Amino acid sequence: MTTTASLPPGASVVEDGELISTNPATGDEVARLPVASAADVKAAVERARAAAAWWAGLGWRERRRRLLAWRSLLVNRIEELAELIHREGGKPVDEALLEVVVSVDHAAWAAKHARKVLGPRRVRGSLLQPEYAAHLEYQPYGVIGVIGPWNFPIFTPFGSIAYALAAGNAVVFKPSEYTPAIGQFYVDAFAQIVPEHPVLQIVHGTGEVGAALCRSGVDKLAFTGSGRTGAKVMAACAESLTPVLIECGGKDALIVAEDADLDAAAEAAAWGANFNAGQACVGIERAYVHERVYDAFVAKLVARTEQLTVGEQVGPITMPGQRDIIARHIEDALSSGGRALVGGPDSVRGAYVKPTVLVDVPESSAAVREETFGPTITVTKVANVAEAVALANDTEYGLGSAVFSKRQGMAIARRLRTGMTAVNSAFSFAVLPTLPFGGVGASGFGRIHGEDGLREFTRAKAIARRRLPSIPALLTFDRKPGGVKLALTIVKLLHGRSR
Repeated sequence: MTTTASLPPGASVVEDGELISTNPATGDEVARLPVASAADVKAAVERARAAAAWWAGLGWRERRRRLLAWRSLLVNRIEELAELIHREGGKPVDEALLEVVVSVDHAAWAAKHARKVLGPRRVRGSLLQPEYAAHLEYQPYGVIGVIGPWNFPIFTPFGSIAYALAAGNAVVFKPSEYTPAIGQFYVDAFAQIVPEHPVLQIVHGTGEVGAALCRSGVDKLAFTGSGRTGAKVMAACAESLTPVLIECGGKDALIVAEDADLDAAAEAAAWGANFNAGQACVGIERAYVHERVYDAFVAKLVARTEQLTVGEQVGPITMPGQRDIIARHIEDALSSGGRALVGGPDSVRGAYVKPTVLVDVPESSAAVREETFGPTITVTKVANVAEAVALANDTEYGLGSAVFSKRQGMAIARRLRTGMTAVNSAFSFAVLPTLPFGGVGASGFGRIHGEDGLREFTRAKAIARRRLPSIPALLTFDRKPGGVKLALTIVKLLHGRSR
């Protein structure tokens, strides 16, 4: 690969109608891809409209066969794809491999379970109106727009793309401008499996292309990214009442109770704070530890963090601008009375950030209040679980969380105001295809993954079918006084008693 001298590592620019992405560690050029105009985006959606009708018409079994074949093709090229993720996104190859592994597992689950979750079925009617049979099914929207992030360039978009496809939709995908070649890789792979129609298309560019996709006439749009951009996406989609799925950032907390396995908790904290160089919306950025085990936990966390190797286990920061945010948070934590037990003011070094463990940081600090999106963690001593829960919940975000406790894990998990919680582990809720993924508050709304993720890309269709005459006839202007009296008698028998 050649080096684009005018670009810093990780930069992504448009030049002569092409999007240029670079390696975030070296600055080597990775790919040049054509930038879509607003007219190109609209044309892609129009093509997808016809493709969606064909794709939905294939039926559950054929869509399943095609999606599983796509999954298999990606698995057979997994080393190639992981190497591309490493070069364009920066994460270590083994983490890239794990990302692909989990992604294809989700795609397979969606393909295999779509019919059971979404297919037509009979549901219970009402004793008050027994003459009507009730039927429910979930129909695809048609065309789904997906705007994906750079930090998990296959795993996160697959939560929308694979589930939307399994539900019978066509998809127009706009990947992050920092990882366009990765998106192009698996979209091209899908076209090999489904060559007949453009069921899955990709459009490249910066924010303007994303805005064009919002206004292109898609039937629903799924977005993953920052809260600021998410608000802009919602505003653009609101112009045409286009429904949205929004997944934004997080400030995930870990609670370590006094009965926790401290070795496991420290390992999970080190992993949760530093995998993908901390560039994860569900990464652990805060830890609240019971005072009785605080010192022992901190010692174990420090020892484990110091073992991590920058450049091998902890990759570069993908977005150049994020390094300034990480540096600001560390500086603010230290200037407000915090201490760095690992790392410190010089943690940010070029494209890399050294893992940083901060203690005694005030809750008002930016390192606690704002999403850092880097390999840092604040550790705070608490008197009891109640205080830990209160502090963990004291945030505008509400995406993921983690709890370590041998006896109280489930009870603590249910008290956390987040969409997901891992008990005695970290990040595990994201890798289980059966569980929905999403948050509350500033972390967004809507769900990918699991049955809820499949239903997210469909609209419920309710059908009531008459099967018997109405006695008494109520849904008519010809109803009789005796029929109304009978209906009142029945409703008092069914619903008049408070039990």
